[in-house]
Amino acid sequence: MMMPSRARTADAGEAATTETGKEAAARTIAHGRQATLHLAIHLDDGTEVVSTFDDEPLHCRIGDGTLAKGLEGLLEGLAVGEEMQILADGTDIYGPIDEGLLQTLPRADLPPDFLPEPGQVLRFETPGGQETAGTIIGADEDGVRVDFNHPLSRRGLRVRVKVLAIG
Repeated sequence: MMMPSRARTADAGEAATTETGKEAAARTIAHGRQATLHLAIHLDDGTEVVSTFDDEPLHCRIGDGTLAKGLEGLLEGLAVGEEMQILADGTDIYGPIDEGLLQTLPRADLPPDFLPEPGQVLRFETPGGQETAGTIIGADEDGVRVDFNHPLSRRGLRVRVKVLAIG
């Protein structure tokens, strides 16, 4: 459900120039390139998830895992000064839902005073010691059903990006 909107904002005094396709490609976001950008992600109800627009910009190397692959794919080809806004399903950004990541945790493994509520996002530690997020999708007397897909993967998202620099 991606619905892109792109605009390029020219810097004051920027002259119109003709350049080859190779020169233009050298100034666009591509795999392996450093990029400095502002990024905002909102839920489709307007709730802000993250935004750098009123803070320091994000510095990343495309393809290093800092950004979700779907988001990197949207950024590729953007040039300095371009701003993009899209409406997207979370699966467009974070990948398809993996039904194997839906798990039922036994109540005995949870604190006795824990009251699970659907939609609640919790942090869990994997057997390897890494932290991961899980979204509670249901509970009964025997266990709590948790979705370990990305917490935004089932949500509608509004993504806004402005490219500040490409290295």
